[in-house]
Amino acid sequence: MPQNAPSQPPRVKLGIDLFSIRSQNWTPFQYLDYCAQQKVQVVHFSEIRFIGSLEPDNLRAVRRRAEELGLELELGMTSSCPTSRAFNAKLGTAEEQLSRMIDSAKIVGSKIVRTVLGTMDDRKTAPIQQHMEAFIKVLRNTRAKATDAGIKIAVENHAGDMQSHELKTVIEEAGKDFVGACLDSGNPCWVLEDPHVAFEILQPYVLTSHVRDSAVWRVSEGLAVAWTRMGEGNVDIASYVKKYAAGCPGRALSMETIVTGPRLFPVRTPSFWEAYRDIPAWEFERFLEIADRGKPMEAPARVDPETSRRREREDLEASLAYTRKVLG
Repeated sequence: MPQNAPSQPPRVKLGIDLFSIRSQNWTPFQYLDYCAQQKVQVVHFSEIRFIGSLEPDNLRAVRRRAEELGLELELGMTSSCPTSRAFNAKLGTAEEQLSRMIDSAKIVGSKIVRTVLGTMDDRKTAPIQQHMEAFIKVLRNTRAKATDAGIKIAVENHAGDMQSHELKTVIEEAGKDFVGACLDSGNPCWVLEDPHVAFEILQPYVLTSHVRDSAVWRVSEGLAVAWTRMGEGNVDIASYVKKYAAGCPGRALSMETIVTGPRLFPVRTPSFWEAYRDIPAWEFERFLEIADRGKPMEAPARVDPETSRRREREDLEASLAYTRKVLG
């Protein structure tokens, strides 16, 4: 290549969030072997249970196997917000748990620690801003630990806890030098937000991601949301994937395939809005436009555990194939 030729930006890295295959009950080494068979570049251990333990010997063994397979690793935990219902205080303070994850990420070779505030339940227990303030305090308290280790904290927009403008506030007030976003494309729909709006707001802060498709439609109570295989929803996930690839070069685009039945959001009931009073009207209008073009979807049929495990793998592999086709 001539010296004056422009270098190509790094391509997006295709990955798997192991929550996609959460029911397999595999060892971390079996997860790695499966991901290598799927020819992805990144394996996202979104929860401690998937990596087995945080014992240094285990982490080193997992790292060695990943290096043998040519896989990059990302490490994650659940809530590190002490006021969230999802936080497990039995494991120590939020600062202690997050610090332990930073140490573990350094050992296993992950550049990030993924964490979350909580879930949509936290919007009902108190104004979400109260939880955000407690979360920001924890992040600030671990800044020195993270920066000394060269690890960044990737906060996910998780399970209907925060809209994207709220996550942006957390990142900027905690410190965008060491905190960024784990951008999830499915979770915006659980907080009445167009995934494309979430991308537009959070793109400058993205450290890593989860991607899955969603279906949204109107029902008599208000709105329904179901998560689907990639390409089977109505949020224009193909356009989202292309925008992510162009706007987040070098970052992981990790499948978090979850296929669900409809979750109802009774937006016609006045009391429902007690937990959502801060949602901008223009954003909600964008979400309604998605619902207007949606069609009802039935819940997946109940099946035995072995069939369920097989279906998880089939859903993930179909989603990978669709995403590869979109990315070309």
